[in-house]
Amino acid sequence: MLTYPNIDPVALQLGPLKIHWYGLMYLAGFAAAWFLGKKRCARQDSPVNEEQLGDLIFYCALGVILGGRLGYVFFYNFDRFLSEPLWLFKVWEGGMSFHGGLIGVITAMLWYAAKLRKTFFEISDFIAPLVPFGLGAGRLGNFIGGELWGRVTDVPWAMVFPRDLQQLPRHPSQLYQFALEGVAFFLILWWFSSKPRPRMAVSGLFLICYGIFRILVEFVREPDVQLGYLAWGWLTMGQLLSLPMVLAGLGMMVWAFRHQQAQYASNKG
Repeated sequence: MLTYPNIDPVALQLGPLKIHWYGLMYLAGFAAAWFLGKKRCARQDSPVNEEQLGDLIFYCALGVILGGRLGYVFFYNFDRFLSEPLWLFKVWEGGMSFHGGLIGVITAMLWYAAKLRKTFFEISDFIAPLVPFGLGAGRLGNFIGGELWGRVTDVPWAMVFPRDLQQLPRHPSQLYQFALEGVAFFLILWWFSSKPRPRMAVSGLFLICYGIFRILVEFVREPDVQLGYLAWGWLTMGQLLSLPMVLAGLGMMVWAFRHQQAQYASNKG
């Protein structure tokens, strides 16, 4: 069993103001998106220029924060919201949902695409490869905060997390997610999007990869205590929300490449 490093989740404290590592990881994710976006802006097929990129990142950041909070409240803690509606605004107590954040970002991209008179998938294909770095950074923030740990296990790399009342060795599932949703996800999407692809294909691959990675990790991640398993002693809310992503992504990839082939045949004819 490995020893949990037990890093102080507060990176910096200035009087009553506490700056947590988790918040810094969000900032790192947005900064990385801007940096990587500048590289993509240099391409001839980029739908936005550097000036528009800053606005796009800003609106997507709002989508992540607002959508992530609303998603966590409505997907994972709706009963508490019904009994305590003002809890929605108690963001200092924590609670963010990737799937809610995704909906928020989709909303932001729809609005900004209309503003620029671009198609939605022009914008989403541009943004998709910029996201995994932030996802990976967020999972590191979860690990430092000692939250969202894995299920009890006897693997040699198991850890006991200080905030776990049971004090049992568990999968460091946050690190699994960092490796999959952060590192592997970024490498796959950045490589795939490095060459011109059919419209919608990059967005489709994003949905497929994230959905598969999340479904896999959920098998070793402790389910949310207020929900537990939804069915069969293993199905979690994270898996239930991720399965439609995989199916939608597959449909988008098939449509994108078939549409490209149809256009090629039409032009050749």
